[in-house]
Amino acid sequence: MQREVKKYLFDILSCIDNIETFISSPKIFEDYKNNIMLQHAVERNIEIIGEAVNNLLKMYPEINITNARRMVDARNKIIHGYDGIQPEQIWNIIINHLPSLQIEVQKLLGN
Repeated sequence: MQREVKKYLFDILSCIDNIETFISSPKIFEDYKNNIMLQHAVERNIEIIGEAVNNLLKMYPEINITNARRMVDARNKIIHGYDGIQPEQIWNIIINHLPSLQIEVQKLLGN
């Protein structure tokens, strides 16, 4: 695996770890919804994840990441359609997509 591919994969894991740290446990939507600084921090990390996935798809189109295109689309929506983002949409990504993304990236890295 190319060094740059590994870098993007590690960036994804780092951002997922950041989000997990920011949200902490137990994950409570109302805490997230009522904290604008937390929302912005999570959104920034999802932007980075989406950019890293986009770069991976350019370099390695056959990479086995479920919903890769949706992660890129989420990044684009946050950046370009920021005024249409709802906390529920980001929460859905946090709860339903990041855990499986983390597992897939760890497998790609051989962890």
